[in-house]
Amino acid sequence: MTGALVAMLAGLSARDAQVPTHVFPLQGTWTLVAADKVLPDGKTTRDYGENPKGRLVVDAQGRYSLQIFKSERLHFTSDSKADGSVDEFKSAVMGSSTHYGTVTIDKPAGMLVFAIEGSSFPNWEGTTQRRQYTLDGSELRYRVPPRADGSIPVSVWKRLD
Repeated sequence: MTGALVAMLAGLSARDAQVPTHVFPLQGTWTLVAADKVLPDGKTTRDYGENPKGRLVVDAQGRYSLQIFKSERLHFTSDSKADGSVDEFKSAVMGSSTHYGTVTIDKPAGMLVFAIEGSSFPNWEGTTQRRQYTLDGSELRYRVPPRADGSIPVSVWKRLD
C-alpha cells in the first residue's frame, strides 16, 4: 500500500509541477565580437578599435547589463581615477558604452527594445531605444539608430553559454 501511495503522490506532484514556458531567446552571457559602424557611403569601419571588449548578460526576465570597451583606451598616469588628465578622461568616456535595464523583442518589427535604466551616457537614462536585430544561433547582431554624422553603429555578440 505504501508503494501505491508514493506512486499516486508522485503522479499528482508531476501533474501539478510548473512546466517551463518559453525561454527568453537572449537569456545568457554574450561576448562582444565586433563593435563597428557603417558610414554614410556604406563602408564599415571599427568603432571601438581593432579589439573591442564587451559583455552582455541577460536573465530569463529580460533584465540586462551591457558593457563595450575600446581596447586602446589610455591608461591613467595616476593610480587615482579622480586625477586623470583631460585626454585620459576623454579616452575613458569615448572608449566605453555601458547601460542596463530590460530588453524585450518586437518580433514583427524585427527590433530589440531596450528600456534603459542606467547608462554611462546620462542622456540615455530613462529612455527606450529600438535596434534592428538578427539572432542566428549563437550570434546576435544589432544596428543602433544613425548618429548625427550619419554613421550606424553595429554590435555583434557571440553567446558563451
